Amino acid sequence: MSENDPTKNVEPPIEVPPEYQEDEYVDDHKSTAQLLIEGFLENKLRLLSFFVVIGIILMAVFAPMVALHDPDATYSLLQEPNSYSSVDVDDDGTVERVWHPLGTDSFGHDIYSRIVYGARISLLVGLVTVIGAFVVGTTIGLLAGYFGGWVDSVLMRYVDFQWAFPEIVLAIAIIAYIGGLGVMNVILAISLAYVDDFARLVRGEVLWIREEEFIKAAHALGMSDTRIMAREILPNAVAPIVVQATVMIPLAILAEAGLSFLGLGVKPTTPTWGLLISDGRGYITSAWWISVMPGLAIMVTVLAFNILGDGLRDALDVQEEGIE
Repeated sequence: MSENDPTKNVEPPIEVPPEYQEDEYVDDHKSTAQLLIEGFLENKLRLLSFFVVIGIILMAVFAPMVALHDPDATYSLLQEPNSYSSVDVDDDGTVERVWHPLGTDSFGHDIYSRIVYGARISLLVGLVTVIGAFVVGTTIGLLAGYFGGWVDSVLMRYVDFQWAFPEIVLAIAIIAYIGGLGVMNVILAISLAYVDDFARLVRGEVLWIREEEFIKAAHALGMSDTRIMAREILPNAVAPIVVQATVMIPLAILAEAGLSFLGLGVKPTTPTWGLLISDGRGYITSAWWISVMPGLAIMVTVLAFNILGDGLRDALDVQEEGIE
């Protein structure tokens, strides 16, 4: 072979393993939506909780069609579950038999119908409360984590001060300061009571996101602080915020039920689960269904939202696998 042969120093081609060949390579990366769907399909309990939450939402939205009777209508007092009342419903002189699947309370109200309408108040309080706490708490956490310094000190000292009080106690204090009963007062009180949870969570996320290379690149490009926070930092912190929101909804529902039970929530004529439990506490030995039935509704709703939140957390909290 000649010394000037061009093929003398040419290395043999590298063989590519079959699993990495272009025609057989499959991208294992899955989107968040795919992970979420697969996680719920693999876990039957989470799938059931999803349908329970959807069912409760539909029940609240279409309450007039789901409820059997007017929640304010009165029938025979303290009727047991699966019983009937003989009343003149239409005031036409004709006595009719009215079915009460969950019985009636001490005022003669149909418990099933009041539970259905009470779902509206509970979900309204839960969703609006979370939205309010999210807006205020996220703003505080975003400003504190991004700017740091005296801004962080001032804002987080307020959050620490609020953190020292139990949420239900703080909500009672806010309602006492506002004065009066009503759904809006309850929403405002619970929203303010849960601001610190979102603030602390968002601040922790912002502290590490602001040190990433793409944030430094945004600063180098001359982007404003407002745009960086809104377009770069907040979207990257949305996963834990969504999980926190699903956890806060059942807590807000429990808080509303607790305030209504204590007589500090909505007006006494408003059908809510907490008021139903409160009305039945004096009849717990003779008419247990008055308190037990709405209590079961609260338990199922809170449990379904918590399981749903666990599923969202597992789907959104994705850890990258190390290379072996």
